[in-house]
Amino acid sequence: MGLMPQDAYYYFYGEHPALSYYDHPPAIAWLLKAFTTILGNKAYAVKLADSVTTLGTMIAFYHLCLHFLSRQKAANAFVVMFSTLMVTILSLISTPDVPLMLCWTLSLLFLYRAVFLERKVYWLLAGIMMGLAFDSKYTAVFLPAGLLWFLVISARYRKWLLSPWLWAALLLMIAASSPVIIWNIQHDMASFRFQSTGRAEGIEVRPLDVLGVIGHQAAILMPVLFFSLWVLLYKTIRRKFKKVSPEQLFLLSFFLPLFLLFFLISPIYWVKINWMMPAYISGIIWANIYLSAKYIRWQQIIALIVHLALAIELVFYPVPVHSDDVWLGWGEMADSVRSLKKQYPQDFIFSADDYKTSAVLNFYLDEMVYGQNILGRKALQFDYIGTNVNDLAGRNALFINSEIGDATDENRFTDTLRKYFTTVQPLPPIVVRGYGKVIREFQVYRCLEYKKGRR
Repeated sequence: MGLMPQDAYYYFYGEHPALSYYDHPPAIAWLLKAFTTILGNKAYAVKLADSVTTLGTMIAFYHLCLHFLSRQKAANAFVVMFSTLMVTILSLISTPDVPLMLCWTLSLLFLYRAVFLERKVYWLLAGIMMGLAFDSKYTAVFLPAGLLWFLVISARYRKWLLSPWLWAALLLMIAASSPVIIWNIQHDMASFRFQSTGRAEGIEVRPLDVLGVIGHQAAILMPVLFFSLWVLLYKTIRRKFKKVSPEQLFLLSFFLPLFLLFFLISPIYWVKINWMMPAYISGIIWANIYLSAKYIRWQQIIALIVHLALAIELVFYPVPVHSDDVWLGWGEMADSVRSLKKQYPQDFIFSADDYKTSAVLNFYLDEMVYGQNILGRKALQFDYIGTNVNDLAGRNALFINSEIGDATDENRFTDTLRKYFTTVQPLPPIVVRGYGKVIREFQVYRCLEYKKGRR
């Protein structure tokens, strides 16, 4: 599987070391930087980072299972987890969820040993791991929230609320999270605002979006597992949580809040496919307390069919993907841009499709490729790497556009470019061919005499 724009973007993080970053914490940058430093700036090094980390998640998941299930049921839970499209995505595409899932799983493992086995050193390890989870993604706030909720509602283990070990763990979490906290203090809470009030700008009542969320969550878990979770939840709620052991309550405390919250907000805000992933660590273990061999067998059969279909798509590409979130054509496009740059060696390069083309070109080319901040737009992490676009005033540029529309769209975009450049000249498009057909096409413009990056 070729490089994805997400792989390139988080690699771009690592090429500009910082305590944290605008749209996400730094753990994914640390991870990719470690692998590419050892193995070189290669696509396989990025993919290997994801695969190795996800393998670590699976190993930790199995050890967590053994605390709640018999060895046979733990093996079943491992198979169910491994069969999900969620694990496939995590092992192939770089996102902050890759380190988050590992740190989340280890946090639960250490918290179980601290609470149930009363091994005090695990409170400290759990605190550090929860902090590293927060360094991965802000979803990690549900870890201390779930822990405190469990301790409040569990009469047997409520004693830990007064224990200095609990508060030491929370302090260690804050300490381990300090890179993110310090970066935000230094940058006017930019990342915290982007992930909170910034997200609120997308609120709009769309009740049917719930069906979309159901669809993509059923896809990443496989329908058998997804709908089994809902059936089990219904039965548990109907019984008013009677006969729920403290161990099950522990699992539900880290599953239900995240799972139900995102379903509740889905009618007013589009919930992305990966947002619920951490909830499924404990949710899958809880479900496997009840899942019979028949359901596990059907889970495997459906998973096999889905993964065979995906393998056919990857190898033969029978169904074109009309999106920038695709694994094909980026390397060939970068080779063409490299050749084009030889004709115009003094020109800078930029793109404006959010971050995708710019990030990919930054991965493949030995020079800075700019984002849509050249056109006076907000450009995510490209706004926070210390560049001043006004320093480019007077220079010529090569603009690479991955968003292909009709003639009206192209004319409108050309008009936008003319606001920032004296002259805009279309060049022959970059056409990427494969499988006996055109698989990608990129528009190319030469833009002369950049004006200052006004808004």
